[in-house]
Amino acid sequence: MKEQTVPRMKFISLGTTLISIALLAGCSTQQQSASQAVDNSYLGQSPPGTTPKAFAPGLVTTDGYEYGGVFSPDLNEFYYVRDNPESGKQDFVVFEYQAGAWQESVVSTRKGTHLFSPDGTRMHLGKRFMERTDSGWSELQKLPEPFATLPIMRLSSSESGTYYFDEFKRDFTGDIRFSRKVNGEYQAPQLAGETINTGKSFHPFIAPDESYIIFDSKRDDGYGDSDLYISYRQSDGSWGEAINLGDKINTEAWEAAASITADGKYMFFNRNMGSKNYENVDIFWVSARFIDELRGNQ
Repeated sequence: MKEQTVPRMKFISLGTTLISIALLAGCSTQQQSASQAVDNSYLGQSPPGTTPKAFAPGLVTTDGYEYGGVFSPDLNEFYYVRDNPESGKQDFVVFEYQAGAWQESVVSTRKGTHLFSPDGTRMHLGKRFMERTDSGWSELQKLPEPFATLPIMRLSSSESGTYYFDEFKRDFTGDIRFSRKVNGEYQAPQLAGETINTGKSFHPFIAPDESYIIFDSKRDDGYGDSDLYISYRQSDGSWGEAINLGDKINTEAWEAAASITADGKYMFFNRNMGSKNYENVDIFWVSARFIDELRGNQ
């Protein structure tokens, strides 16, 4: 029969082709799985470059009020605050990555301005905090003196346990202070220095190793309302001149409450997209490459 006259080499070639197809299919499957794993990062959002973009439009960012987008150090949780029109209050919301998907839930009403400790075991909420337990977050606890009676909006901690925090006053002024832990006890808070404080400096984010600090401030060299600034630790331990993050990140609007993801790749911050009533505040993210790029300016 005709099939019997086909040379043996043809079968080898066909077999080789089938093996190649199978290998390619396997590689394709592996690449697809790898791609899917990457796509699941950061709520499956396409990463930004050096120009900020709204985070997760329609899912997180809307025409309403969303504030304080922060990922846990392991990047498996994303927390933020949003308005709840039905209750007239603000909800504290979390997206958790579980069983291969991001699951959304409301943790509680807003309890403060949240930031994680570098190891992820504590969530700071101004002068209060929650500890991570096997069953979830603990009940709210108050920091002891000298913090319990201070008007703290946001508190950020370093790997060594040093606290950096703002003190908000009723006349809308405030400064950033710090307190180091010595022999298990926190020292009296001190001003972070004139290069950082102008009387209108808020929402500090301290690098885990305390090599830089990012904060927002309204200054004469700004672009309008509150802008984001960075200052680097100098060799003598002081803070260098505050550097405005520039017109790609800052606008005439209010930019504030920045934080850097634990992998060092992105900065999250807020921008007022509405009127002075702040009815439409959005969460933005941008590449954090500027941290190394601006370091040489000091």
